[in-house]
Amino acid sequence: MKTRLLGGLAALLLAVVGSVLMFNYAQAADNRAQQGLDPVQVLVLQNAVPAGTPVAELAKSTKSTSLPGAAVSADAVRDLSEYANKVTTVDLQPGEQLLGARLVDPNSLAAPGTVAVPKGLEEVSVLLEPQRVMGGQLKAGDTVGIYVSYKLDEAAGADAPVNADIKGFKEFTRLAFQQVLVTSVQQAPAEAGSGAATDGPALPSGSVYVTLARNDADAAEIVFAAEFGKIWLSKESADSKDTATGPVTVGKASR
Repeated sequence: MKTRLLGGLAALLLAVVGSVLMFNYAQAADNRAQQGLDPVQVLVLQNAVPAGTPVAELAKSTKSTSLPGAAVSADAVRDLSEYANKVTTVDLQPGEQLLGARLVDPNSLAAPGTVAVPKGLEEVSVLLEPQRVMGGQLKAGDTVGIYVSYKLDEAAGADAPVNADIKGFKEFTRLAFQQVLVTSVQQAPAEAGSGAATDGPALPSGSVYVTLARNDADAAEIVFAAEFGKIWLSKESADSKDTATGPVTVGKASR
């Protein structure tokens, strides 16, 4: 009985050892085969990724994987840092190599004449007369200052809940926002001229739709100004400054 038990244990031990040896042999053979095929480390998708996903979010969805050189695309991505600030152009599926051609500048995905909306912002459009939008010379990608003017309701009276710096005045203008991104501009075609040559740009014949990117609270204020006041836009540069002069009232303008 003891002899049979010892024999069974020995057979089991040999089977386990044999299995381990076979596994190690197979793995070594696979490694040798890969070495002979010039393996390359590339990024492979581990789960599905939708189009428009920023490269900054791809790290959690990709894994650096060794593949035979012959099976690696010439455009395969090895390091995400080389594609900072780009986004995916199409939906990506698990198991496929990440290709550089599918990572582009987000603005290239926008419709012609528009720019992409920054993450976390929304778009709001206002219809403005040409003089309120630089004579219609604004374009997508510009940044603007938004000035709003209000005329207080006569019925509000002296006790209307307004800021102290406009107390007692029925009209005021203030700079509401700066560095606001213009995502698109739609304007009417220029009026037909008399045929005389002109050095300046043609004037638009009607109002201009300007679409702006802003957060929800700011968008609400822009809509309020469009509904109950007036809006003017100024084209800004990267170093435009806010001098913080506060609202302009009749008293301040007449000084």
